[in-house]
Amino acid sequence: MPDAPQVRRYLDNAATTWPKPDDVITAWLHAARDIGATAGRASYADALAADAIRDDARRAAARMLGGVDPRRVAFPAGGTLALNIALHGLLQPGDHVIATAADHNAVLRPLDALRAAGTIELSIVPCGALGHVDPAAIAAAWRPTTRLVTCTHASNVTGAVQDTAAIAGIVHDRGGLFLLDAAQSLGQVPCTAPGWHADAVAAPCHKWLLGVGGPGLLWVREGLEVTPLVRGGTGSSSESLRMPDAFTERMEAGTADVPALGAFVAAITWIEARSVAVVGDGCRMLATAAASRLAEVRGVRVLASAGAPIVSITVEGYEPADVAVVLEQAAGVQVRSGLHCAALVHGHLGTAGSGTVRASFGPFNTPADVDALVTTVEGIVGG
Repeated sequence: MPDAPQVRRYLDNAATTWPKPDDVITAWLHAARDIGATAGRASYADALAADAIRDDARRAAARMLGGVDPRRVAFPAGGTLALNIALHGLLQPGDHVIATAADHNAVLRPLDALRAAGTIELSIVPCGALGHVDPAAIAAAWRPTTRLVTCTHASNVTGAVQDTAAIAGIVHDRGGLFLLDAAQSLGQVPCTAPGWHADAVAAPCHKWLLGVGGPGLLWVREGLEVTPLVRGGTGSSSESLRMPDAFTERMEAGTADVPALGAFVAAITWIEARSVAVVGDGCRMLATAAASRLAEVRGVRVLASAGAPIVSITVEGYEPADVAVVLEQAAGVQVRSGLHCAALVHGHLGTAGSGTVRASFGPFNTPADVDALVTTVEGIVGG
């Protein structure tokens, strides 16, 4: 076997963006090394500095979400937990929920568990051949007991971006609620309306928001109450065994990850200095170039919508896992293979068996990474 290539070409940004801007790592180190205190627990200088970091993070997230109220932004421990908080906290026994086949397991598994327990009824509407959901399918699935519609804003398999304005119009006209999973959009798809017209938005901080692993974010509009999923210490109202009334405190039991929130603030500052549109367009340009060139390779099927910078492929005669191994061993190209925690969408893409090879392009990728990806795939199929 040849020696591993010296160049590391990271094309798995849909899982976690890497590398991070230098300022993000610097901010993380500063909070971890120089502050160290717990946010919301004391009034000495370092604790107040931790409070300021968390407050800055709320304001940064609110700006990214189209100017929402930062007092309605919480930072649970990850995007998956944020989604679970929203689902468990908004739904009541007997509610009907509409989800989509393009959704991630972070949405579908909690909903399936609630359905299996007899708590809710669940309908899953189909998607098209590239992962787009027809809003009319949501209208057709509506029932008198429908309370919530949830969808993944951008597919983590094809990059297909859903029409949130149309979906929100259908949902709100019927008196329902709309929860948006923005894991693959927030940070690289501009948010031109508060919360993309949704009632609640959840996302992790370590994907396109360029933060580090740890916190996710959850925004819920004013006037919509969410029952806490996790209860515990908040540093306030300690005399009561009930959770505090303030939204952020009810959603954030436990100790905040202050270094990760400091990194998040630095990441948003980096994005805003360039603009979400510029950062996202740069990533999409590389993905579009890769998709176009791969489509010309014999035996390669491309599944990409040009919405988010994600390109999935299959290679005739080869398992996706084998293609991914060859890409890394031959050219240092790191991609992801398989179902990508979104099994239902593959039934509509014709890739339900082994899934796809997914390349996802971040702000630090270059045309050389596209060249390496395409050239190596060409070599696998013999040109």
